[in-house]
Amino acid sequence: MDYFAQQLINGLVLGSIYGLIAIGYTMVYGIVGMINFAHGDIFMIGGFIALISFLVLVSLGLTAVPVILLIVLLVSMVITALYGWTIERIAYRPLRHSFRLAPMLSAIGMSFVLTNFSQVSQGARVKPVPPIITGGYTLHEGPAGFAVQLSNIQIVVVITTIVLLAMFTWIVSRTRLGRDMRACEQDQTMAALLGVDVDRTISMTFVIGAALAAVAGMMYLLYYGLVDFFMGFVAGIKAFTAAVLGGIGSLPGAMLGGLAIGLIETFWSAYFSVEYKDVAAFSILIVVLIFMPTGLLGRPEVEKV
Repeated sequence: MDYFAQQLINGLVLGSIYGLIAIGYTMVYGIVGMINFAHGDIFMIGGFIALISFLVLVSLGLTAVPVILLIVLLVSMVITALYGWTIERIAYRPLRHSFRLAPMLSAIGMSFVLTNFSQVSQGARVKPVPPIITGGYTLHEGPAGFAVQLSNIQIVVVITTIVLLAMFTWIVSRTRLGRDMRACEQDQTMAALLGVDVDRTISMTFVIGAALAAVAGMMYLLYYGLVDFFMGFVAGIKAFTAAVLGGIGSLPGAMLGGLAIGLIETFWSAYFSVEYKDVAAFSILIVVLIFMPTGLLGRPEVEKV
């Protein structure tokens, strides 16, 4: 039971990271109706920016860890959001009214551009960092000597995810931008006729999604202690799977799907074979979609006539 509890904690932390990335996928799909395949690479860019910012602050003599983390978080969110805005303006907006496959092909191409840009500029080797947030708590120690541990970095990851999810939910449900996003999701033409700036709303959607991906990239760096140019592809596929599992277009579904994928991977790795953890996750995705084609919390798409 202690081993199960430890894996539950690990799975929730991993699922929180997947959920933050998955929200970006589901936001863009809900408004534009396309899959932003470059979103995983935005997550990777956020991890690299967090690493560079951390090294710069340390080289300047700053030693207060909370201050460093706050500055790194803000810098990585701002710069990564700028990446998201630029990609939308260059790669997606000119193709918005083109044939349906054009934005998807552009997204795949932009994914390769970001991956190779990071490989050339930062090198192909894995970039490790020493533990930044250390320490933790022993929740329970069983008679066999196995202790259930909750580290401080796990607490930080989960609390950050909850706070950001609450803030984003408030933005979507209570602000003018959120109303514009919901209007564009229902009907962009009608929203434009009613005075909604559709281009600005879509750009802000990419900006917010990129900022959340930057937070996920920083959490990944703190939790695993490394970044590399290829991590965006793997994490992006997992997060996209989470968005589909939860119901593409549903924000709570994206978070639920991320937690589900994280728990599936963790428990399968703990009790079965690590090599087949991805097989298990995608197999469960297939089974869920057979019986629930719109995902766990997805809504059937209503065709407008």
